[in-house]
Amino acid sequence: MNRREQWRPVLDFEVKKWSAKSWPELVAELPDEHAYELEFEDKTYQVEVRLLENTDTYVHVGVSVDDGSVPASFRPLSSSFIREK
Repeated sequence: MNRREQWRPVLDFEVKKWSAKSWPELVAELPDEHAYELEFEDKTYQVEVRLLENTDTYVHVGVSVDDGSVPASFRPLSSSFIREK
């Protein structure tokens, strides 16, 4: 399994966690990019969550994950979701 494939369960976990929040929670928690480290199955990962769009009808949130290693972290594994208002 290559490095990016190892990141997939972490990304899936984080997208599920953030997408369970209501749009007011997302707006309140993401005024700026939110970056943090996460330990998952005895490994440390870098997670970045960003509010990509905040329109009258929806919010669009981006989530990216990497392991902090260079140069692999220059291209994190990413996904996004839309929460209707």
